[in-house]
Amino acid sequence: MKIAFVGKGGSGKTTLSSLFIRHLAANEAPVIAVDADINQHLGAALGLGEDEAAALPAMGAHLPLIKEYLRGSNPRITSADRMIKTTPPGRGSRLLRVTEDNPVYDACARTVLLDGEPVRLMATGPFTEADLGVACYHSKVGAVELCLNHLVDGPDEYVVVDMTAGSDSFASGMFTRFDVTFLVAEPTRKGIGVYRQYKEYARDFGVSLKVVGNKVQGPEDIEFLQDEVGEDLLVTVGHSDWVRAMEKGRPAAFELLEATNRLALQSLQDAADDSYAHRDWERYTEQMVGFHLKNAQSWGNAKTGTDLADQVDPGFVLREESAADRAPGEAAQGDAPVSPPHLPLRPAPQPA
Repeated sequence: MKIAFVGKGGSGKTTLSSLFIRHLAANEAPVIAVDADINQHLGAALGLGEDEAAALPAMGAHLPLIKEYLRGSNPRITSADRMIKTTPPGRGSRLLRVTEDNPVYDACARTVLLDGEPVRLMATGPFTEADLGVACYHSKVGAVELCLNHLVDGPDEYVVVDMTAGSDSFASGMFTRFDVTFLVAEPTRKGIGVYRQYKEYARDFGVSLKVVGNKVQGPEDIEFLQDEVGEDLLVTVGHSDWVRAMEKGRPAAFELLEATNRLALQSLQDAADDSYAHRDWERYTEQMVGFHLKNAQSWGNAKTGTDLADQVDPGFVLREESAADRAPGEAAQGDAPVSPPHLPLRPAPQPA
């Protein structure tokens, strides 16, 4: 399943996404972690040193390789140069799976051991000197969107994406690629403002949105979040000595994370599992195609000099079975089914 962490800058979404990734790894679940934030901090939050984090390959730098691999033998895509970030898969396309080995992961992913458990870490990459003043960050995130469009994930597999801050996620259709979106909100007017904006933008797209209240200092903060967010509030987050040590670069074994925190992280996993169980693959594919046609008309056709609507395979629906019956790397054929925390994490109490 695919999971996004969003929120305003400084809300703590990278810290929380890294804790969730550690939780999944501790449960021996297959995990791909993706840093899609303009500020690349997920690697450090997962324990990488400064040099190790800086050495992570940038997905944006490998976009030609990603396109060439994913197009496979799809007859509707005559050249990788004519693929854009929203190009959907079709019959003949290569589909990614969480646990396989493939050239995309070889080039763009690195394995990080979290208390001995492996996690694949990928990153969009930071701005380069050549980008300054001439490129927007969404040119980097496009590689992530293309991979998500071609990724077939199962119920016990997790792709966790630390998204860019605020409502920037809505500059592309990537916000519809997730089974659940965890919005990290502080108990402040600004924190709630981001939630309301995200809720409004996502309203017509069936986005499952759950709020994680962060930097909660007491009952008044919890009451404020309950009043403003209502039933979307899933858990609240506060002080953790374990997190404090982690942010100093001296984390203890994850099994020593406070019990209340572990229970709260489990509630996030339960919410994600429940959302995946209700995934509508037809709607999922339809939204993917819809955003592709919109981008094609807006700028893609002019950029590539071709009608990108022709890339849409009307007989294809992306499903879990799309990749289940083929060898890794084999193209899909035929009619493929188609400021850190300072109170314990705890489940949000129900209003009286």
